[in-house]
Formats: sequence, C-alpha cells, structure tokens
Amino acid sequence: MEEQTWDTVRRLVAWLDAESRPMPPEVARLLRVLKISEEAGEVAEAVHGALGGNPRKGASHTWADVERELCDVILTAMVALATLTPDARKVFEEHVSSVADRSLG
Repeated sequence: MEEQTWDTVRRLVAWLDAESRPMPPEVARLLRVLKISEEAGEVAEAVHGALGGNPRKGASHTWADVERELCDVILTAMVALATLTPDARKVFEEHVSSVADRSLG
C-alpha cells in the first residue's frame, strides 16, 4: 500500500507539472507549499462546522468532513514534498523515524 501511495503522489506531481500553466519551477514549488495552508484552513472551517461554532452557519460539517480535509492536507504535503525532492518517500520515512526515536524512545 505504501508504495502505491507514493506512486500516486508521483503521478499527481507529473499531472500538476503537465497541466498547470507554465511558470518557473521555483514558483511551482512555492505554490504547492502554500497550498498546504489553504487546505489547513479548510480543516479549520470543517472543525468549526462540526462543532457548530458559527451561529450563522450552524452545524455545517461532520467529523467525516474533518477527516477528509485532514487527508487533503496530508496528500497536499506529500505532493509538495515530492515536488521538492525525488526522494520524498525516503525523506519522509527518515523524518518519521527521527520523530519516533525522539518522542517514543
């Protein structure tokens, strides 16, 4: 499953590269990193909606909506990482291992 996920990420990067309007590579990288913030904002909106935090909108979202938005953040970050380095999977796995070692001993 893990290899299939990273293969999908690579395919998404290739699709974005092919279908986005022409721009310098550094601009494409920047936009993909900034997209993470946009997706995180959608998580916040979904949490507000799940908790009914906006009286004007009421309960506009469910916790399943929050889950989907969190998946969008994760996937967007994976695409951004794969845009920055061809070794995205390795970089990510090493980072997770480092965090685990630091946090879990």
